[in-house]
Amino acid sequence: MASDNGGAAALSLTDDALDRLPAEVGRPRYDRSEVRAGIAHFGVGNFHRSHQAMYLDRLLNDGEAADWGICGVGLMPRDAQMRDALRATDGLFTLVLKHPDGTREARVIGSVIDYLYAPDDPEAVLEKLASPQIRIVSLTVTEGGYNFDPVTGEFDLDNPAVAADLRGDAPPATTFGLIIEGLRRRRERGIEPFTIMSCDNIQGNGDMARRSFAAYARAADSELADWLEANVAFPNSMVDRITPVTTDDDRAEVRERWGIEDPWPVVAEPFTQWVLEDHFPAGRPPLQDAGVQVVDEVEPYELMKLRLLNASHQGIAYFGWLLGYRLVHDAARDPLLARFLRRYMDDEATPTLRPVPGVDLGEYKDTLLERFGNPEVRDTVARLAADSSNRIPKWLVPVINEQLAAGRPVALSAAIVASWARYAEGVDESGEPIEVVDQFAEELVPLARSQADDPLAFVKNRSLFGDLAERPEFTEPYLWALRSLHERGARATLEDLV
Repeated sequence: MASDNGGAAALSLTDDALDRLPAEVGRPRYDRSEVRAGIAHFGVGNFHRSHQAMYLDRLLNDGEAADWGICGVGLMPRDAQMRDALRATDGLFTLVLKHPDGTREARVIGSVIDYLYAPDDPEAVLEKLASPQIRIVSLTVTEGGYNFDPVTGEFDLDNPAVAADLRGDAPPATTFGLIIEGLRRRRERGIEPFTIMSCDNIQGNGDMARRSFAAYARAADSELADWLEANVAFPNSMVDRITPVTTDDDRAEVRERWGIEDPWPVVAEPFTQWVLEDHFPAGRPPLQDAGVQVVDEVEPYELMKLRLLNASHQGIAYFGWLLGYRLVHDAARDPLLARFLRRYMDDEATPTLRPVPGVDLGEYKDTLLERFGNPEVRDTVARLAADSSNRIPKWLVPVINEQLAAGRPVALSAAIVASWARYAEGVDESGEPIEVVDQFAEELVPLARSQADDPLAFVKNRSLFGDLAERPEFTEPYLWALRSLHERGARATLEDLV
């Protein structure tokens, strides 16, 4: 890539370098030394930095929320890399929005004003959490981070790290141990509790967080658990922005196009959405001024996203891979697959939605197809196909169940399930191996490979599909699609479906 900064040496991204950045690069217009942390965030990764941190930076640039800066908290070994990257840049990072027409928009985000790596100093994290200044503890720890058994739905007290924290013979090392101890200290000191705000891509994320932390607290101290359940708020939220993994090419582009040496920039699509339940007894920043939809009830927006965007991603994943695509935008721009996705959204997903205030669903679906086809984001089909056992049961199976209960068709949804079953065999239509990335791969791949003898083997897994294998109105279109995928391939199957 040719240098756009005249061959000059790149500036290391720090507070001192902000005034020397190219004019077209947005930057904090506020004095970061005057910002105080009101939010402690567990799980500072790319999504948090492209989303929540960006919204707070907007507020700070508008002269608001100076007491709502972010203190990042890391726990996992990989978080040490984030500690080192943010330490080198004074907590700054470059957010690059990649527009479909190839244009780029760069902004330096300054809302992360501190970062604590818990293994370095657990006590520092605990005292930060106990500080009256912290009024929100937010989370992007992925679904697995809530520690529920995927089969029973119960909090997993046998998780070795959780069990070690509950023994209490060493400083806490899990999200649960640290946050519950932080709350215990606040209660002991007469400080009101912080709000726990999940920003993970999970339906009812606040409700899930409540169940997790209450279960841990109950195992640690029943009196503390009673206090938590009576006093700690867990607002639900819906979050959305496609944010891929940062690559060396992204780092090089930031360096060569804008002359910024940033060890860990973030790239994202232009679209962003955050719908947040207004339940913050300890206060919150004026997020509505930054474009957040602050509402009384999140569920209608959540169902819209999970059943239209997320479930459609699964339609792209397996059909896309079987069609030979490896990048999401290439698959989404295939006219046949695009028609299939729109038909699924219109005919099967939309009838299961509740009214969504302030949203034109037709326009939303148009926008989704545009977003999927953005060639600049370069999201991978493999990423969409990973961890399907955490996705299909939560995003697509509810659509199927509601459609069946109402006597409506499920042919397109059933075909997506069949495409997963075909993909899970681990071999594509050319005989090339497929790496099936899933926590239950050792169970699912043999089931998929037994379909020649028992075509319903895959969907007989009740923990994933409930009783669908026993319902002819589902099994008939499912078996047709699976047979067609085996005998004629993905393209011919899609042609018949649309």
